[in-house]
Amino acid sequence: MRPLSKVAPDWWDYTTLDREILDDAARLTADDVLQLSRPGFTVKFYDTLEDFYLAEALEYITAWRQATESEPAGICGPIGPTEQLPLVARLVNELELDLRHAHFWAMDEWVVDGKEVSVTHPLSFERADRELCFNRIRPELRMPEENLHFPKADLTEYLKSWNSGLRCVVMQGGQGEVKHWAFNDPVRRQGRYEDHPPTPEEYRQLTTRIVDLHPITLIQNARTSGGGVVQNVPSQALTVGPVETWKAEKVSIFHLAGR
Repeated sequence: MRPLSKVAPDWWDYTTLDREILDDAARLTADDVLQLSRPGFTVKFYDTLEDFYLAEALEYITAWRQATESEPAGICGPIGPTEQLPLVARLVNELELDLRHAHFWAMDEWVVDGKEVSVTHPLSFERADRELCFNRIRPELRMPEENLHFPKADLTEYLKSWNSGLRCVVMQGGQGEVKHWAFNDPVRRQGRYEDHPPTPEEYRQLTTRIVDLHPITLIQNARTSGGGVVQNVPSQALTVGPVETWKAEKVSIFHLAGR
């Protein structure tokens, strides 16, 4: 029987793992982490924040430069961090990169009362993407509006974009404090998962969907983007799922050390 979570007893999260695994992970040094690289799994370190954000921005450019009329291509990106987004726009403008055949998938969005929040919501991810990146690209270089794929409560069009033969060259993500990518949070201890969490096989079958957010995620987002006001952070979100993640040619997970 796995133990109860130390932070949210009604949920499954990493604190329910075997204590020996958690202690081993806590003992890993930077050199230990670097040596985890292996075929198909590369660990990279960046010495400065500037280099870190530039590396994130260049993944957008690398993906979009591969887009052609016969083979459109793009990137799936998160909000958090956001410092790379103005760099993306600046690089596109300076390189005069024509994005007419490029695509962008937003990774997630907040949900209130069963519907995605509007772009007027102060925490809207779509609003952040547009204001920090896409609206800063010169009009003649911008991708068509139909090439911007933002998840909605009605998932029809979003899922269709993932199943239409478009190349997702890379899916970026930031590792959350609950150890998620996107908002693929641990599930509640209820129903079929009262005594055990989903198996890896079950989890990999999950597509883009509305999820309940773990308390750690709510607190993290209040701290990083909500002015510390936890009660104003929505408790649900739309998130890209493992099914869509496995369709990307590369998954790039960024983590800011010490943050």
